[in-house]
Amino acid sequence: MKNVTIKSHEAVKDKFEKYPRKVKAKMKYLRKLVLETATELEDVKAIEETLKWGEPSYIAKKGSTLRMDWKEKNPDQYAMYFKCTSKLVPTIKELYGDLFNYEKNRAIVFELDDKIPIKELKNCIAMALQYHSLKNLPKLGN
Repeated sequence: MKNVTIKSHEAVKDKFEKYPRKVKAKMKYLRKLVLETATELEDVKAIEETLKWGEPSYIAKKGSTLRMDWKEKNPDQYAMYFKCTSKLVPTIKELYGDLFNYEKNRAIVFELDDKIPIKELKNCIAMALQYHSLKNLPKLGN
């Protein structure tokens, strides 16, 4: 693993602290997977962790914004959001079918008790973090 510069905004830390206890660990785990994946990608040198629409968001120089959140209206679910106009979720659906639950072309949705398929989710994260380098490749290079 290489070093990746992480520019983290204080508001993100505050957001994580406000999640209910049962959700906080799940959200922190998604965050860990995003940052871990960034260190495994040769062309990702830096990642910014900020809030977009009040949600923890991650962006790399040649990537598409990746967001995650839990919402009170669906207390047993949390999600990882992708730019809905990108090819990301359609490609993820093509690659992984019903391995994941989806919200249209914008998110992978997890139940609080789901076992996360780590290798496959990290591949989805990698596609988002490198999206502008991959978007013209068949199946985003997969």
